[in-house]
Amino acid sequence: MDLLQSYVEEDEPRPSTTSEPDPSPDSSPIRTLPAKSAAPKVDDTMLSLTVSGQAHSLAHKPIDPTQHLVSFNPTYEQLWAPIVGPSHPYAKDGLAQGLRNHKLGFVENANIESFAFDEQYNTFYKFGYAADPSQNSYVGDVEGFQKNDGISVYNIPQREQKKRKLEKKKETLEESEGDGELDKEEVENPATETWLMKNRKSPWSGKKDWVQEELTEEQKKYAEEHAKKKGEKEGGEREKGEAHADKTTFHGKEEKDYQGRSWIAPPKDAKASNDHCYIPKRLVHTWTGHTKGVSAIRFFPKHGHLILSAGMDTKVKIWDVFNSGKCMRTYMGHTKAVRDIWFSNDGSKFLSAGYDKNIKYWDTETGQVISAFSTGKIPYVVRLNPDEDKQNVLLAGMSDKKIVQWDINSGQITQEYDQHLGAVNTITFVDNNRRFVTSSDDKSLRVWEYGIPVVIKYISEPHMHSMPSISLHPNSNWLACQSLDNQILIYSTRERFQLNKKKRFAGHIVAGYACQVNFSPDGRFVMSGDGEGRCWFWDWKSCKVFRTLKCHDGVCIGSEWHPLEQSKVATCGWDGLIKYWD
Repeated sequence: MDLLQSYVEEDEPRPSTTSEPDPSPDSSPIRTLPAKSAAPKVDDTMLSLTVSGQAHSLAHKPIDPTQHLVSFNPTYEQLWAPIVGPSHPYAKDGLAQGLRNHKLGFVENANIESFAFDEQYNTFYKFGYAADPSQNSYVGDVEGFQKNDGISVYNIPQREQKKRKLEKKKETLEESEGDGELDKEEVENPATETWLMKNRKSPWSGKKDWVQEELTEEQKKYAEEHAKKKGEKEGGEREKGEAHADKTTFHGKEEKDYQGRSWIAPPKDAKASNDHCYIPKRLVHTWTGHTKGVSAIRFFPKHGHLILSAGMDTKVKIWDVFNSGKCMRTYMGHTKAVRDIWFSNDGSKFLSAGYDKNIKYWDTETGQVISAFSTGKIPYVVRLNPDEDKQNVLLAGMSDKKIVQWDINSGQITQEYDQHLGAVNTITFVDNNRRFVTSSDDKSLRVWEYGIPVVIKYISEPHMHSMPSISLHPNSNWLACQSLDNQILIYSTRERFQLNKKKRFAGHIVAGYACQVNFSPDGRFVMSGDGEGRCWFWDWKSCKVFRTLKCHDGVCIGSEWHPLEQSKVATCGWDGLIKYWD
């Protein structure tokens, strides 16, 4: 029994007491360490106050307008609060320079129709109140607003309209009744009240007319001058371009030879000796005479015994090619640089276009100006219709994006082709002169049916650049376009006007310059000047560079192949020289 009792006592858990140590000698004493927390002691009251304070400050803190990221959700009031704050050290009104859109600070954009603005403006000055656009309310005289039921100057109430109609009717009745009793003299005399009542429709009704006394000499003189100017303006259309006296000087020995032939008559023996063209190698002749750069050159049509040049010194000169090689005549009719020139088919007349906004039609032989044209804009290119029966039709590409067509005989504008988005640079007739292609600063090509101001083909690609010079291949099937990304692109003149991706002529630097591109008469070579004074020659079939000639100091702007001499080329540049190469 004693053993069982002791066994039960051992099984029962003993209450643990820290005061009595374990009597067993094997067990070591338990050592308990005091607990420590790494977190600082926080006062809950202060914590709650701090959190609420931060939330309050965030809720009322103005947002920096230059801030792109906000770390909390601002309220509507915060987002739309006006920009305020302490004074800026370099901005008197507290706004930094970047935040200003007005000299007095920052002004919010508001889109209000002009009619609505005028209505509220006039209503405020008449009735003393106006609608507040920022909120659905009125500002100004609240009593007046309630009294007038909020009407504006443009909506008169129905009762007011009826009242006015009745008053008008009453006035007309009174006038009709009193007509019989009125004195005739009083009615006709503007100084009387009767005349004023009778002529109440006048804007000055109710005011006595001021009777004009005798004009002084000074007033009479001014009135005469004013009437004269008005008559001149109405009588004839004022010259739109800058007026300039046209002059010409002949530099040759005699204007007619012993047989009575004119100095512009082509030599009888001038004909092509060979159909095969060759690249020139050496300088043969230099024509000097222009005091500034030469902007364009043109050989006399079909024969090339004379060459015409347009100078930036306002002069147009014509030079002998075959014999003396001297200047034959100078044409002075522009006040600013001459931009473009163009011969008629027989060479007896030519056009010149200048930066003085004038286009002049000259007689090549006598130097007389046959007619002048102007729209008040700068002409960049001038052309005559190549058809023999349409040599009286002039087309000019203007700086105001239009191509203007004149009848030279009548001097009237017969058509305007207005589709381009930039100044027109070139006009080139294609397809037996039934169509023409134009290029512009808007980096596009447009094809027009002659006489119809509707584009029949519009060519504009993202990779395209402006094309300030275009030339037609002798076989009339291709157009060579001088692109300002330093390459010459070839377009077909067939129905679709497609870009020929297999033909591309490059190597020269023309970016920024309207260097003329040209073909040899047999079509075997392509020629162009460049911005560094060189003249480049490419083979038409292989598209490879055949030869380059260093021609000018500065830009070589123009190059023309002689129509008969197969290996001779003329170039002109901004150094004022025209050079002849063989």
